Amino acid sequence: MSTWSALSLQNAASPLMEQLIFFHNHAMTILILIISIVAYNLMSTTTNKNLNVYMLEAHSLELFWTVVPAMILLLIGFPSIRLLYLLDEIYSPMITLKTIGHQWYWSYEYSDFIDIEFDSYMLPMNEMNLENVRLIDVDNRTVLPMNTQVRNLITAADVLHSWTVPSLGVKADAVPGRLNQVSFYMNMPGLFFGQCSEICGANHSFMPITIESTIPKSFISWIKSI
Repeated sequence: MSTWSALSLQNAASPLMEQLIFFHNHAMTILILIISIVAYNLMSTTTNKNLNVYMLEAHSLELFWTVVPAMILLLIGFPSIRLLYLLDEIYSPMITLKTIGHQWYWSYEYSDFIDIEFDSYMLPMNEMNLENVRLIDVDNRTVLPMNTQVRNLITAADVLHSWTVPSLGVKADAVPGRLNQVSFYMNMPGLFFGQCSEICGANHSFMPITIESTIPKSFISWIKSI
């Protein structure tokens, strides 16, 4: 992994994250347009000396600045609501993964298979090589097949945690005594990194997440080798 890719956010690796990026670009385009128009009006008002001191009302202007902001809110609101429902929808998962947050590591259980579970700790500095990323790689990666709908059941054993992988568009709190679930679909192979996003104690910043997306054939071989 190159230095620049290690320092920047990863590209989208799931359809949900691609939709999140599209919506971000859509909203930013509208915001930049609004800021540009307001800035132009402010500059033209402060530099223009031809003021009509007898103008008391302007019905057309009042109608404009009432209707146009309402339309802009609809342009942002409808895609946002659609995306919100897509993020919460669970589509016929083919594999179920159970994730348990501890102070300060993650445990994973493959519910569809018998006795496949392991703990995932941050990789120590003395065990790293040139291919590992400091403070974000783990000793036991979570291997999952690509092009497969995955359901992740998330809980915690002690305090609040948050299982977050930005490149997959996934973020869910791990709450003791409660089971949350998220669904994601990886459309490319690779390593996707995340971290606990809930302040859970002294070593909060030392419980990373590493998802290894692979082809189904390699995933089956990995399952058999455990």
